[in-house]
Amino acid sequence: MDPFDSCDSREGASKTAATNSQTPEPWSRFSAWLECVCVVTFDLELGQAIELVYPHDVKLTEKEKTSICYLSFPDSYSGCLGDTQFSFRLRHSVGRRGSWFGQEDAYNRAAPVTLQKEHAHFHGYVYFRQVKDASVKRGYFQKSLVVVSRLPFVELFHSLLQVIAPEYFEKLEPCLETVCNEIDQWPAPVPGQTLNLPVMGVVMQVTIPSNVETPAGSLSKQTQQENLLPAPMILPSVHELDLFKCFQSVLIHVQMLWELMLLGEPVVVMAPSPTGSSETVLALVSSIAPMRYCGDYRPYFTIHDSEFKEYTTRTQAPPNVILGVTNPFFIKTFQCWPHIIRLGDLKISGDLPKQLKIKKLAKLKTLDTKPGIYTAYKTFLQKDKALIKRILKGIQKKRPSEVQSSILRRHLLDQTQSFIFPLEQYLSSLMPPQRTVSPWKTPPQIRPFSQEEFIKTLDQGGPHLTSVLKGDWMGLYRRFFRSPNFDGWYRLRHREMTQKVECLHLEAICAADLLAWTRDKSEVEIVDLILKLREKLAKARRHQLPVKEEQLERLEQSIQTIISSLPEDLQTVLHRQSQSEPHEH
Repeated sequence: MDPFDSCDSREGASKTAATNSQTPEPWSRFSAWLECVCVVTFDLELGQAIELVYPHDVKLTEKEKTSICYLSFPDSYSGCLGDTQFSFRLRHSVGRRGSWFGQEDAYNRAAPVTLQKEHAHFHGYVYFRQVKDASVKRGYFQKSLVVVSRLPFVELFHSLLQVIAPEYFEKLEPCLETVCNEIDQWPAPVPGQTLNLPVMGVVMQVTIPSNVETPAGSLSKQTQQENLLPAPMILPSVHELDLFKCFQSVLIHVQMLWELMLLGEPVVVMAPSPTGSSETVLALVSSIAPMRYCGDYRPYFTIHDSEFKEYTTRTQAPPNVILGVTNPFFIKTFQCWPHIIRLGDLKISGDLPKQLKIKKLAKLKTLDTKPGIYTAYKTFLQKDKALIKRILKGIQKKRPSEVQSSILRRHLLDQTQSFIFPLEQYLSSLMPPQRTVSPWKTPPQIRPFSQEEFIKTLDQGGPHLTSVLKGDWMGLYRRFFRSPNFDGWYRLRHREMTQKVECLHLEAICAADLLAWTRDKSEVEIVDLILKLREKLAKARRHQLPVKEEQLERLEQSIQTIISSLPEDLQTVLHRQSQSEPHEH
């Protein structure tokens, strides 16, 4: 996670992209979007096997290849005939070094935390085809085309597969090479820009959300020159799923599911197909946006997974993870888990989707367990009956799915923001006052987070000011403080606040008359100051703090002026030391 605050990050990303376009490393543009493309097939002797990886020199470990093989085919219980799309998430092998390129950090600084590139996981997007084929011994053609990426762009990559997979299954390898070469010509993924991505005669137009204010819909320079391309296929989002479709059978429990996600509770989603399991898990994770879900989540999980033993041990409490599964074997395995969502095929009652009932965990015994939510969890907040009524009325009025999804997403976003706002307000009170930042002292400390002090602020500035929901908000916060999501959120915000103080301190130093300060100081004190200033300068460049370049240059000039006021022998030593240090840019 590299969530550095950034004022000029979009510009930085553009510069990096520009540099890469002048001297691109082999596959550097491709690698900005994808790690690789794999073809997984069924071999009578080997079972599931990787038939092809592109680019050929991509470095996947044997463990990663094995995991991709098993995660790229639906479980035999799913009975998926025809074409099936789903996604998975895969932990990197220990000790792997990623294929980093310059735009990595620039992208992450400009992207919302929920859309940043992952450093410890790959996302896999699968297009699986199973059709009858008399020419094959088993009587079926079974193959998956898999796109592996660090980016959580589920909608973009599933749309990409819809364009390339049917063609690939007809024409095979040469077609894949052409596709990868086309992707290697795409502009870099820059948050806040509208990008045209041509592939196989289709142009997908996407806008990657940004956490930095940008002019709406500005097309990248590269795409403006592509006047000869066909009219684009505009994707409304790179990552947003159809929430209404995912939550149709659990609409009356959306409040409870939001709380389970906020608290990072262990949840298993059992679905009839990997499509259902992966979409539901991703919808659950996205329900607490703009907060990042900091537990682990696996949209599709199988008994062959390398973490299977770790996640199914009975000797300790279940880990903070959401697992999407299809194999009925898991019903027995996960009997000790506190929350299990068992989905069935969607049933309609009258003209409304039949809603799952809350059931006791004790009933989760047999393999023919009925659909339901098996949990003893009691919500802290009451349901928003007006929302449920509005969505159900929308079904009767045949309101389009994207409108229903938009209503649900807006509600969940408002709810999360109402929850976060008091925390943000309290955090800002922990920042040292700007007047206490002096160029002659070390930066002041941020006050520590006190849970009890925060709880006392809720009467005056709690979520009840912005949310219609009634209930035990205080109890929800206390439980949240014990969750991985609080830990992840606080670490990120504390890091950003520390950086803010560092920036203010650096700005104060840049504005100070350093030479005047040195006039009555000893040589030892002056050399100490020079070394500290150099360290500060290197840190600012290394972390790419949001400080204007001219301020850093002014500081560099001040250092040179102070050095030139020293005796010549000291000047020589300091210049020599400066040359031997690695310069951070």
